[in-house]
Amino acid sequence: MRHVVACIAGCCLLAAASAHAQTYPSKPIRLVVGFPAGGPADIFGRAIAQKLAEVAGQQVVVDNRAGAGGILAAENVAKAPADGYTFYLASSAVLSSYAVLYDKLPYDLNRDFTPVTKAIAVPEMLVVHPALPVKTTKEFVALAKSKPGQLTYGSTGNGNMPNLAFESFKIAAGVNILHVPYKGAAPAVIDLLGGHVQASILDVPVLLPHVQGGKLRALAIATANRASTLPTVPTMAEAGYPSVNADNWYGVVVASATPKDVIARLQSLLVTTLNSADLKQKLASQGANTLSSTPEELAAFMREETAKWGKVIKTSGIKID
Repeated sequence: MRHVVACIAGCCLLAAASAHAQTYPSKPIRLVVGFPAGGPADIFGRAIAQKLAEVAGQQVVVDNRAGAGGILAAENVAKAPADGYTFYLASSAVLSSYAVLYDKLPYDLNRDFTPVTKAIAVPEMLVVHPALPVKTTKEFVALAKSKPGQLTYGSTGNGNMPNLAFESFKIAAGVNILHVPYKGAAPAVIDLLGGHVQASILDVPVLLPHVQGGKLRALAIATANRASTLPTVPTMAEAGYPSVNADNWYGVVVASATPKDVIARLQSLLVTTLNSADLKQKLASQGANTLSSTPEELAAFMREETAKWGKVIKTSGIKID
């Protein structure tokens, strides 16, 4: 009799879960972004939210939980109800390098989150102030070698992708260029435009208008393919540094206890959203590429990126302030 009762109870739970997935989503969804309104992550999140609302037939609300480079948002999502109605458009730093950089975090990637899908990839680009007498990456490297420790580069802060990308470049090129960390892309770009730092590697969308306006000189795209918005700028591989490959990517994760069938439904809706022609075109015009994947593919990619950037962090001695 006990076995019958247990079997009935199990069947009821399965039926309830199945019904949950079939009706999902039946209320508004919260898309958490770990950065302030108006920044690149927020722009990408709102574009995804708008299209996902059409695909899912439910309102998708963007919730900006800015602070600590996305860590506060991660903590918020980890503690959210595990029902699929809250998901995090998390940066590459949150999903990979922070695990190496920080001795202690208020979340555990493996314990607190379940991957859903890859979402966005934003290529990084090496630029210099036009007053610098270089027009190619090789010329920039030669200049840096002739002035060890005298040139400077700006980043969005210790441990973020621009910092990791430039340190990867320094390792590959064998140069000594002083790092000047800023609290975000805006102040880094302002000082770069003013000539207070000579170089930087930042997201293509952030640099694009300044390169097009002649205020900055683009030397190389730090990814495998050239940027569609700047087709004449060579890649790092073409410039002779194939190991320098850096996308500032974003992936979607949910709280770890979210039912598998709900995750599968959310993943399906997001893949449809991310593969829609109008969203692809909208983000491509801003220098970003949409991605999609299975949860397993994102999980594997997170492990690969953690190992990759962990080596750069340890070799370069990057420390969190």
